[in-house]
Amino acid sequence: MRAVPKRDQILVGLDIGTTKICAIVSEVTDEGMLNIIGVGSSPSRGLRKGVVVDIESTVESIKKAVEEAELMAAVQINSVYTGIAGSHISAENCKGVVALKKSEVTREDIHRAIESARTLAVIPHERRILHVLPREFMVDGQEGVREPLGLSGNRLEVNVHVITGAVTSAQNIIKCVNRAGLDVVDMVLQPLASSEAVLSQEERDLGVVMVDLGGGTTDLAIFLDGSIRHSAVLPIGGQNLTKDLAIGLLTSQTEAEKIKLHRGIARTGLVQGHETVEVPSVGDRPARTFSRRDIAEILEPRVEEIFELVRREIVRAGYEGMVGAGVVITGGTSLLEGMPDAAEQVLNLPARRGAPSGIGGLRDIVSNPMHATGVGLLLHARHHLEELATTGLRNGRPLHKVFDRMKSWMFEFF
Repeated sequence: MRAVPKRDQILVGLDIGTTKICAIVSEVTDEGMLNIIGVGSSPSRGLRKGVVVDIESTVESIKKAVEEAELMAAVQINSVYTGIAGSHISAENCKGVVALKKSEVTREDIHRAIESARTLAVIPHERRILHVLPREFMVDGQEGVREPLGLSGNRLEVNVHVITGAVTSAQNIIKCVNRAGLDVVDMVLQPLASSEAVLSQEERDLGVVMVDLGGGTTDLAIFLDGSIRHSAVLPIGGQNLTKDLAIGLLTSQTEAEKIKLHRGIARTGLVQGHETVEVPSVGDRPARTFSRRDIAEILEPRVEEIFELVRREIVRAGYEGMVGAGVVITGGTSLLEGMPDAAEQVLNLPARRGAPSGIGGLRDIVSNPMHATGVGLLLHARHHLEELATTGLRNGRPLHKVFDRMKSWMFEFF
């Protein structure tokens, strides 16, 4: 029997999605490797387009997913890293500048520059900062510096990507997790987590668009020269495809979802032969027969709409023609047959389907695009521990500060 891992070696990613809630448990080896030891999932009943609309249903779904993961991993889960998405997410780019206290850049100078940029961000009262991500540093006007630590100079500038979300949406996620008997260690933007799991460093350097096709939302992150340049959450996802099928085939959404998963195809041009599908009707009406081409003709316009919105976002952000590595699609909806072809057709970029990597243990269970966010949360959590260990404060105040930040979000308006 496998020994129960030590508590401080356990990390848990809780992906609270519109269609499913998934808990992934990992242990961190002495070499820093993440080994997956447990996975639990449950249908999500209380979210709409990434936002909690029914607390009790969400709490029950979280409990079921966590209990299943605990059983598989043989550990008790007390705290989690969770994601956040929804159309309330927004981002802006800001610049900070500080004078160097010494003749070379110290870690304190880097923190001061980032904090300077953070204070310049215009954040309305009802919103809170989720992430402040450095895009580029400049030392005495020298651009393109990725790691300024130790460089000589008198002035340090930084461009940062500031991501914010609605305080109430964050509060509701934290409230649901707390009511399920868990603490939230940190909250991570879902496209950022997914990017962590499915993108290679070469793609980030060359320029890439990561598109996470979820049930309720489509999350977008653009990377260039190794750092994030733009992020967005579009309020459209796989549920829209299911609804279209239910209406077009005159069947229930449950049956439409099954047909989408097993017989769906994103482009009519990819349909071969004359395969037919028997579709149950609603009520006592007899079943109907449709061809796969019929199904593709229903799905194709909505798929094109999703990628057209992605294309407009790329253009709006000013990165058209700058993403040499093309697009990486992930998330459960990316599993629809023909999705990479549809992405290439609309975006005019090379496309691939991205599955999580960089993990061990039960990786065959989670090496699936639908687990990109959950695995990404674990990778973020590992980096978080490494940062605390680097400063010698792994069990010190910074972790408590994160908990305090989550609690302040929770109780600010109550």
